[in-house]
Amino acid sequence: MVVATCEIDLQLPGVRSLKEKRSILKGLIARLHKQFNVACAEVDLHDVWQSSVIGLAVVSTSVPHTQHVLENIVAWIEHYRPDLIVVDYHIEIIR
Repeated sequence: MVVATCEIDLQLPGVRSLKEKRSILKGLIARLHKQFNVACAEVDLHDVWQSSVIGLAVVSTSVPHTQHVLENIVAWIEHYRPDLIVVDYHIEIIR
């Protein structure tokens, strides 16, 4: 069994309230869960309006598969969510 996690630092330019931030993140998290079948949640910077850290987790039998899924998620956010800026991301794989 292989477990992989990823933390993605996001900037949310133009967000003017925590309510707006939560709305954006709720939609993003639901979409990532549905499309990529991963566990996902906001894990840091809860009270900062224009920044967030989301965490993702994938369980698989293959290291390359988990790495590929998480890298695809980052690429998907960069391509399909131009309103969000991926500042940085970190992938950790646990065997």
